[in-house]
Amino acid sequence: MTQPSEKALVPFVSVDNMMRLVHHIGLEEMLKDLADYVEEDFRRWELFDKTPRVASHSDVGVIELMPTSDGEAYGFKYVNGHPKNTAEGLQTVTAFGLLADVYTGYPVLLTEMTILTALRTAATSAMAAKYLAPKGADTMAMIGNGAQSEFQTLAMKAIIGLKTVRLYDKDPAATAKCAENLKNSGLTVVSCASPQEAIEGAHILTTCTADKQYATILSDNMVGSGVHINAIGGDCPGKTELAKGILERSDVFVEFPPQTRIEGEIQQMPEDFAVTELWQVISGIKQGRTDARQTTLFDSVGFAIEDFSALRYVRDKVAQTPFHEDLDMLADPDDPRDLFGMVQRAKP
Repeated sequence: MTQPSEKALVPFVSVDNMMRLVHHIGLEEMLKDLADYVEEDFRRWELFDKTPRVASHSDVGVIELMPTSDGEAYGFKYVNGHPKNTAEGLQTVTAFGLLADVYTGYPVLLTEMTILTALRTAATSAMAAKYLAPKGADTMAMIGNGAQSEFQTLAMKAIIGLKTVRLYDKDPAATAKCAENLKNSGLTVVSCASPQEAIEGAHILTTCTADKQYATILSDNMVGSGVHINAIGGDCPGKTELAKGILERSDVFVEFPPQTRIEGEIQQMPEDFAVTELWQVISGIKQGRTDARQTTLFDSVGFAIEDFSALRYVRDKVAQTPFHEDLDMLADPDDPRDLFGMVQRAKP
């Protein structure tokens, strides 16, 4: 880990600097880089502290902390999920994160993570699709065209070679927004009037809706065999997007089962419902897709190790660049026993 400077200043990446970093690296290149970092950490999954996120639920949303450590670095993310925010002109999800040195306990990075979470979520989806989607998959249905949709689509383009995206949202304005944002992406973009139309000819079905409720975005009879389902919208208790029948005939892959059984699509299923942990596929311990007619499902709720990977990546990329500012946020007196004296000497 990088040691704190003599003045104990902490690099801070603001929203403006995160956007500058994205354009400096290139969006698709950054998505590929993030997928590499996530995949690297999934390969050393067993080294990490793992706990389900610490969630505080209310009638209008949820606020969560997502911590983990690999023994050398410690990271956490603060994140909220408030579906009602969209109607008030606010983001459904906002986040910030911190990375610290385990040896000293000192923070080494503080960063916005609203943009970074969208990037790492998309990168993780595409990384999973690399292992689970049918060979040659080049068409995706993107059901739910909110803040995540463009990132999800471009990650699939950058990492697995997606060529066509078929868009649907119950709000036509959201679909129009997404289509406009993707019009110069090099993809064929098709706006659809229903979920059924969107999934026609699609090899990958991504669901990413915001309503905090049990919902059936995809019914059992809508989904044929041989597809890969990337279910990323279900991320809290009481919120699902898929019919139970789809789960019963799919091979289901998850991040961390104790968290996914509470928050994911499999909260609908018995506690002993069989799932495969994605890190085991990436490490070669278990198989992912085994044949063309298999229906695979990545029941993704997001996990702290993915945020840790993103924090590591930003730490590495902003060092020795202008894409951060140094914050004086640690009291660090010359004599570590004399904090009081430091305060007194600052008296005007």
